[in-house]
Amino acid sequence: VQLQASGGGSVQAGGSLRLSCTASARITNYHMGWFRQAPGKEREFVATIHRSNGNAVYSDSVKGRFTISRSNTKNTVYLQMSSLKPEDTAVYYCAASSSVAYNRGSDSFYSYWGQGTQVTVSS
Repeated sequence: VQLQASGGGSVQAGGSLRLSCTASARITNYHMGWFRQAPGKEREFVATIHRSNGNAVYSDSVKGRFTISRSNTKNTVYLQMSSLKPEDTAVYYCAASSSVAYNRGSDSFYSYWGQGTQVTVSS
């Protein structure tokens, strides 16, 4: 499956952005996730959504501010980001896995990755 991420940009602290990730295949076959990587830091988990029951899991750093959702008809996963902080600045990547769910918060679980979209939050 190929993934195309979009929606990044520059925003002031407290603002909102919505990222989109469109897949070339039916997303109901995949667990979908969002990760991010800031300059000089390792890639970190942001959120994931289960392919069957839609269960969402978030990192502690974004819980309550970000929401992951999906449109099965559009084969698209979204990441609605609100109350953005400068520390949210990073390249955001979407990812997909067809494996049986065991550790959806680990980047090693995902086999397919999008190209990344830059999010910059200024103070």
